[in-house]
Amino acid sequence: MLTRMAVLSFALSVGVTYAQKPIIQITADLSDAPRKLYHAEVDIPVTAGPLALTTPKWIPGHHSPNGPVADITGVVFTANGKTLPWRRDDVDLYQYRLVVPAGVTSLHAHLDCIVTSRITTNMAVLEWEKLLLYPAGISVARIPIQATVIVPTGWGIGTSLKPISAYDPQHPVGGTVHYAATTVEMLEDSPIQTGQYFHEYALAPEVSPKHYIDLFGDEAEDVQLRPAVLAHMDNLIREAGAMYNSHHYTSYHFLLTLTQKGGGGGLEHHESSDNGLPEHAFFDEQNEMINFYLLAHEFTHSWNGKYRRPIGLATPDYAMPMQGQLLWVYEGLTDYLGNVLGTRSGFTTQEYYRGYLALLAAQLDYKAGRQWRSTEDTAISVSALRGSPAWANWRRSTDYYQEGDLLWLDADTTIRKLTDNKKNLHDFLAIFLGKGGETAPMVVPYDVNELAVDLNQVVKYDWAGFLRDHVDKINQHADLTGIEQGGYKLIYTDKPTAYEKSFLSLRGGGIDVWFSLGISIDADGTITDVQWDGPASKAKLVPGEKIMAVNGRIFSKDALLNAVKQTKGSTEPLRLILQNDTLVTTADIDYHDGARYPALVRVDGLPDYLDDITKAMTIAPSKAE
Repeated sequence: MLTRMAVLSFALSVGVTYAQKPIIQITADLSDAPRKLYHAEVDIPVTAGPLALTTPKWIPGHHSPNGPVADITGVVFTANGKTLPWRRDDVDLYQYRLVVPAGVTSLHAHLDCIVTSRITTNMAVLEWEKLLLYPAGISVARIPIQATVIVPTGWGIGTSLKPISAYDPQHPVGGTVHYAATTVEMLEDSPIQTGQYFHEYALAPEVSPKHYIDLFGDEAEDVQLRPAVLAHMDNLIREAGAMYNSHHYTSYHFLLTLTQKGGGGGLEHHESSDNGLPEHAFFDEQNEMINFYLLAHEFTHSWNGKYRRPIGLATPDYAMPMQGQLLWVYEGLTDYLGNVLGTRSGFTTQEYYRGYLALLAAQLDYKAGRQWRSTEDTAISVSALRGSPAWANWRRSTDYYQEGDLLWLDADTTIRKLTDNKKNLHDFLAIFLGKGGETAPMVVPYDVNELAVDLNQVVKYDWAGFLRDHVDKINQHADLTGIEQGGYKLIYTDKPTAYEKSFLSLRGGGIDVWFSLGISIDADGTITDVQWDGPASKAKLVPGEKIMAVNGRIFSKDALLNAVKQTKGSTEPLRLILQNDTLVTTADIDYHDGARYPALVRVDGLPDYLDDITKAMTIAPSKAE
């Protein structure tokens, strides 16, 4: 087990090693970000002879070969003031090949990157694959590099990189900032967010290591978080520490853009997470209860995905293909934990969590593609077979997220059931995610056998068989065992849960008739998916069609929902007029069961494990403390 002093000693010894080796110097110039352009100047130690340089292809966390090489332009190599010719590799298009002349020990490279996402006139996000250039064929953990970043005047910077020149996050001035030497692996793992409207908040000050949220917005008021949100962020730090019993970073930064223009999503890193959410994501309680999940999910990845990583994803460089068969742990377990931690931290309520779980379970139970594809196959094939929304329920895509959510709920409640609630998934996580104790960032790979061994340390059970049955086999229905062992039952009612109402209203106002008619519909009536062999499928509806009228009335959300209600007990079909490309057609849907929305109901006499799972493990310190 590494103590805090040992971690510090390790970090210092690495710094000394960097200082003794030839080191790549990279300057990332983001001052042209408002024009959607980044520039880089890279000085690379070299020796005479043939040289292959590369940019990242397989980006950690993306699970696919989508490095932005197509956006890298203006590549020029010079040595001793002379331009050197280069040629792209005929097979590996991410590689640049050239010959270094005799006597040359340092090669200079200039490159530009065209950036069309996560960027606006007053903020920018740099994931380093956009500008990185380094020798091919060497483990990225063994290549030392030192970064300098240039941003527009007055802009703040959020990153887990350690500045070695003057920088005050409370009074940002923009310009040039120099950072401590690291490796290509850790630089790629340390994104930059920068912008004109910026605020850094310290979180849970009593906790060590230190945690921060670096916030960027379109306007000054966008970066002022409500006190309740900050209190919940503080709780998230405490709850994660209690749940995982370890940390694997020297400090942690939640990097967050709140904007309507710059795109969104999240990407995990060892000591930070790169998050993008809508401008109003935390403006009120309703928005917060839907949007908190991204931060809790990416934070959990510091333990599960970055520190503990499936052996097929723990590749030595960004050229070797990654293998995704254990993504139901990497992403699926994280999906489960992110929602549990968010509820424990106060971002959302137990009622909302149950509503989320009901909707997720019902969607998986109605996923027709589970008739022919296993959960493991969705993970193995993810690098190439993600697919489009059309017939997505028959195709299946990244289902290892949601399938993992139910699998790990099943494991959690099984442990509780076998031990009379004296143990739970926390005991497994303390073993699995805490190996090595408190550490600096590192990767500790695992395989499926280790999961069963660690689970058996908590309670003896056929965990190997449990995992095989849930992941490897084709299962016609979703795993509802965790819900049922947790004291609840999945049912269908004629009204959506409070969670589903909020989810739909904050996600563009979509219309849920999936569990009745078997179609997914945008607010304007466009059909995005048709449930394979469901009522609408039998009526020959097609993804991409647009509903123009319902039972003789012009289409509207209310007209459709009222028509679905009226099917209850009726012998008449529901009649639609549809536009398909340039044609207008009609369809009769033979459906007679009224509105159907998923919900969970309590089963009397069973232990209430589900609500136990979402109770806080910690108590926030009083203000006096």
